[in-house]
Amino acid sequence: MKKQNSYENNEGASQASHRCSWRCLGPLTFHTQAVGDMVCLSHGHQRAERNKDTFRNGLVFSSRPLKVQERLRLRVEKDFFKWNGSLRVGFTNVSPSGRSLPLPSMAIPDLTNTPGHWAAALPESFCPAGAELEFWVSAGGSIYISGNNGTGLKLLTGVDLSRPLWALIDIYGQAYSISLLGSEKQGLVCRRSCPAAEALLPPDCDNQLSLAPGVSGLEEDCDEDMETSEGTSCVVCMTKEARVTLPCGHRCLCSQCSSKVSQQFGTCPLCRHQISAPHVQIRRVPVLV
Repeated sequence: MKKQNSYENNEGASQASHRCSWRCLGPLTFHTQAVGDMVCLSHGHQRAERNKDTFRNGLVFSSRPLKVQERLRLRVEKDFFKWNGSLRVGFTNVSPSGRSLPLPSMAIPDLTNTPGHWAAALPESFCPAGAELEFWVSAGGSIYISGNNGTGLKLLTGVDLSRPLWALIDIYGQAYSISLLGSEKQGLVCRRSCPAAEALLPPDCDNQLSLAPGVSGLEEDCDEDMETSEGTSCVVCMTKEARVTLPCGHRCLCSQCSSKVSQQFGTCPLCRHQISAPHVQIRRVPVLV
């Protein structure tokens, strides 16, 4: 199974620092570096799938810390009744970027026996294929889960709120494929994470960013990028001219797709080099006088 060699998440430079508006909680995906040995990520790092021939080695984490009362939403995509038990969910004060690989094989007891980890097993009835659920930590330090039918359960108490909290999910037992649907925080105004991009990656489980022709969600709402012939086109939309040179030297994106790739992934789609400040190169048409 191919694993990503390196990815500098910076815990906020390309993720939490971005805001679409004051209502935006920031982008949210699965962390691309701290991934269980039997898990592969796809669909823009918003789907995580464990090898169904094993019931463990399915740990994943959120790409950024979550706020108190921020509800993380999941959908179970596939299940397999060869195994007993199902998802384990919780939170951790330990940054995913600082974890050594390989990760422990199970959240319970491998992680929960060490400081800074809180996780609980979900009932199998909460996790059939197609089920959507959300979990969060309350202002009192308790973890709650809510399922499809609105039934809520208190999973555990005693979470330390004095430090940042990343969500942890153990794709365990029967549920072996899940999608991250984003998050929301209720209040006077409901705040949400950035909308999930649709089908940014094919479901081929390779943990690599591989943007395909005809990507949905990348609207062409300006005309500063011209359509171009084959060979110089943007690797995302495949129609406009690639006029953005990334820090790694690859000139592979149009300006419209460049901003979206930078915000959602933070890496070059060709070589995975981190994007800091892309250098936009635009051809100027001389004005005849």
